[in-house]
Amino acid sequence: MAVITAPPHPPLAVFAAARCHGVRFRRAPLIRVAASSSSSSSSPSFSSSSSSSCGTGGSGAGGGGEIHYVSPPPPPAAHPGAPVYVTLPADAVGPGGRVARRRAMAASLAALAGAGVTGVAVELWWGLVERGGPGEYDWAGYLDLAAMARRYGLRVRAILAFHQCGAGPDDPFWVPLPQWVLEEMEKMPDLSYTDRYQRRNKEYISLGCDILPLLKGRSPIQAYSDFMRSFRDAFKDYLGAIVTEVQVGMGPGGELRYPSCPTEKLNKPGSSSELGEFQCYDKFMQASLNARARILGIQEWGDGGPAGTDGTRRNPEETNFFRADGGCWNTPYGRFFLEWYSGMLLLHGERLCAVAGAIFSGTGVTISGKVSGIHWHYYTCSHPSELTAGYYNTLLRDGYLPIAQMFSRHKAALCCSCFDLRDAERSNSQSSPEGTLRQLMAAAKICNLPLNGENSVTRLNDTSLSQVIRSSRLYSGGTSGASFSFNYVRMNKSLFEFHNWNRFTKFVRKMSDARTFLARLNFRRRHQRLSSMSVVWVVSRACAYT
Repeated sequence: MAVITAPPHPPLAVFAAARCHGVRFRRAPLIRVAASSSSSSSSPSFSSSSSSSCGTGGSGAGGGGEIHYVSPPPPPAAHPGAPVYVTLPADAVGPGGRVARRRAMAASLAALAGAGVTGVAVELWWGLVERGGPGEYDWAGYLDLAAMARRYGLRVRAILAFHQCGAGPDDPFWVPLPQWVLEEMEKMPDLSYTDRYQRRNKEYISLGCDILPLLKGRSPIQAYSDFMRSFRDAFKDYLGAIVTEVQVGMGPGGELRYPSCPTEKLNKPGSSSELGEFQCYDKFMQASLNARARILGIQEWGDGGPAGTDGTRRNPEETNFFRADGGCWNTPYGRFFLEWYSGMLLLHGERLCAVAGAIFSGTGVTISGKVSGIHWHYYTCSHPSELTAGYYNTLLRDGYLPIAQMFSRHKAALCCSCFDLRDAERSNSQSSPEGTLRQLMAAAKICNLPLNGENSVTRLNDTSLSQVIRSSRLYSGGTSGASFSFNYVRMNKSLFEFHNWNRFTKFVRKMSDARTFLARLNFRRRHQRLSSMSVVWVVSRACAYT
């Protein structure tokens, strides 16, 4: 690459002896070349000046021989680059609370460090940590992981996962909510999210009972708070230096949303185009809806949820609520219901952000939350799949700006996916992952939020990685000053296969600023002796991780 250097002398000279008749120059640093009083002087003397003799008729200290050079504009700032994190396997800590396949994990972390990755993200499952009973926390496996990350110079992004992992006991890695929570759900089914068909979803506790003491004397928010305090105390030696961010789980899949579609359905191709079902039929949500209607003096609006939704359909025009022409979503009742439904989700996020902000204040960590990239009806008027998930985003209303403003009030970072998806590969003409992502990033930019991007599909082909780079630079290349990082989801055996590993390491270099990337590698080589470690050997050891 050709290197462009500044010319030896500034290109523009302004002679002070001439008057500036009505001409105004932008202020810039000037260099005064003072004429020597002695003819025998062989070199001029240089001094800096911040003012011009323009308009003084040559009465400056240096007389009429003064020349003021205007400095050229500074070169544009280099692209700052984006740190790359890698999410560890969901079973990085196994059912017994210990690091799974420890030697392979160590080799994998060494390989990631050698590739220039900034850090790793790891889910800390509520169902594992507090499995022994209320207030009994087992952090041993996760503390071991943090120590391993520190050994290889990696940062840790801790994801406090208050949701279920997997679709059921037959899933390869199944972590339900703690058993004592499930027992309470059995006694009181309305702790679960419920749709109009009375189907219960136990991925996450219904936000309708956030502040009710229904978990053996504690409310869900109190249980989450105690979990965070225990984490803070257990990891006090790592906070701020190794553990630099805490992402608070806020719903199914760790995302701030309702389980309008079960998470396992969202991960299956073709299933995600369903409209989804409103999750407002447990008795606590119904009580809140009824109270809101009574406050407005329209009690009949508080009796149940909206009719004519039929979330199993894929075409909103076939429903009375979501259709573009005359749909109930754009009526006074529809606006009332959607404002309440989305407002309850925002209140839930507000409570968790407030609690996390207070608990982790002064520790040096950033708190964050994740918003789901629900894009499959973005090119419709009503955006039904977003509405049922709790995002009041339609053709007539920006539903993501209030969420970004909520995060901004608590100085929290925003995490979202879709960075690898292109509109060109969609199977549904109503879908637009790129449009959804642009709107989310616009809201984050308005609020100057730190943004953490993620891929939606685990794949390492050139097309998807190039799309990640393009999407990332829409945010990280801006002038807002907000930080950006990318989280690759997730580490598995195929990552370390030769052709995939080559693609991934090139991707990390492209995402990172070149100087930062090299400095990070040099630091690790000096302090952890990575230079003596064969990268091929490390990667071959890491391949043992399945």
